[in-house]
Amino acid sequence: MARLAVFASGRGSNFVAIAQGLRAAGRHSLELLVCDRKTAPVFQRAAELDVPARYVTYQSRPRSEAEAEILGHLRRAGIQMVALAGFMRLLTPEFLRAFEGPIVNLHPSLLPRHAGTHGIEDSYQSGDREMGISIIRVDDGVDTGPILLQKAFPRHPADTLAQVEERIHALEHAWFPRVVLEMLDRVDQGPTREEVS
Repeated sequence: MARLAVFASGRGSNFVAIAQGLRAAGRHSLELLVCDRKTAPVFQRAAELDVPARYVTYQSRPRSEAEAEILGHLRRAGIQMVALAGFMRLLTPEFLRAFEGPIVNLHPSLLPRHAGTHGIEDSYQSGDREMGISIIRVDDGVDTGPILLQKAFPRHPADTLAQVEERIHALEHAWFPRVVLEMLDRVDQGPTREEVS
């Protein structure tokens, strides 16, 4: 059984989808929520699901200090993998080197188009014919890591931004838990011979 932490900054709908997906599968555990916003609704979701939560502030301190605190929480909880579900902080290369497990991120556009913090709005304003989501393995760039999965839908000319957001979130809730579960299965199996050599 592999142990997961989710990092989030907002409402927590993807956190809930992951938690429910893992519980339904019954073979891995969601051990920790890390959040950088004290009043974020995701804390209430974590309490409802009985998942331990940690608030880590980035305010008035170096980013390295906040990341060191996060790493401490991960190590104490025995975390083997991290899923970023609307976490609005960029993790440094130093953090990525210090945490040995995989880190996956959900992005609400079809990367490499519309990287950054406004993926849905940028995609909507661009007039792209297709919109969708990307799930990536995190590297030191901004939304530049290897793509694990993309799902798209055709854009309708009459779509409002709110309608597009609803369709994006439906894809996120359906597919992010599946990819997280598959990655946890790989973590649980341990490194392959190719990865060791």
